[in-house]
Amino acid sequence: MANFASPPNDPVGRRIGHYLTNAVIVGLVRFALMFPYRARLSFVGWIVERVVGPLAGYRKRARQNLAMIWPDLSDHRRNEIADRCLNNVGRSFIENYSAREFPDRMAKNSPTGAGVAALEEAAASGQAVILVTGHYGNYEATRACLVARGYDIGGLYRDMKNPYFNAHYVKTMEAFGGPVFPQGRRGTAGFVRHLKQGGQLVLLFDQHVFGAPQLDFLGEPANTALSAAELALRYDALLIPFYGIRQADGLSFDAVLEAPIPHTDALTMTRSLNDSLAARIKADPGQWFWVHRRWRINDN
Repeated sequence: MANFASPPNDPVGRRIGHYLTNAVIVGLVRFALMFPYRARLSFVGWIVERVVGPLAGYRKRARQNLAMIWPDLSDHRRNEIADRCLNNVGRSFIENYSAREFPDRMAKNSPTGAGVAALEEAAASGQAVILVTGHYGNYEATRACLVARGYDIGGLYRDMKNPYFNAHYVKTMEAFGGPVFPQGRRGTAGFVRHLKQGGQLVLLFDQHVFGAPQLDFLGEPANTALSAAELALRYDALLIPFYGIRQADGLSFDAVLEAPIPHTDALTMTRSLNDSLAARIKADPGQWFWVHRRWRINDN
């Protein structure tokens, strides 16, 4: 029998809606997992690009964001980027539910970039490391790659609005190894302890945060959390931008760790993180999640 008891403060209608939405998602995931790995990714990528994205308004939002940031883009190019974005969202989603195949594939990767040696030195000396990225490619590819090499990489996540979906999505993050902590008071003690013990932590910083400072991102002001830089300064942790960059075959990834951001002040360091991500987006815009409400300057 359906259990609509959680969360208790939500209206019954909303809880039922969450439950039914989650049932559809679970059904899609279970059906997709019946396919071989390559076909599975192609199928869910296509479903999100051609069905879910347009119906949910994500394609429209991606096009709107692209028109604001790059108004000179042709309609054809705007559509192409929006479609590639949605396809990547779908592929990333089902990759994260492929709890055996995806980590096994990523374990065969070798991370590259100036940050690799810095990470190795920090781990050897017991210095904490904060690995920072955005919703670009699939960041879990690089996390899985590093976990396979013995790094104890924790994750910090934002609770989903749908509690039924949230419950099993968190388990997909836990499946890649390393502890995961919810944002807010509930998870603060855990990730602080993890950092103090010289662990590594993954943070994503490219979503709108109410009340956060407005910093330039791709030429427009965007509320941007300073928390990654603030934590790095407070706990003397390395701050390393990293990316899981999807390759042309749609299956493999480059796991890239950039050089650590020098410790100065939180604003300057976060601007450097924004610049790093912006450069990646400009190089391959279809890999970023344009579906987010990243620029909400009138909604603080």
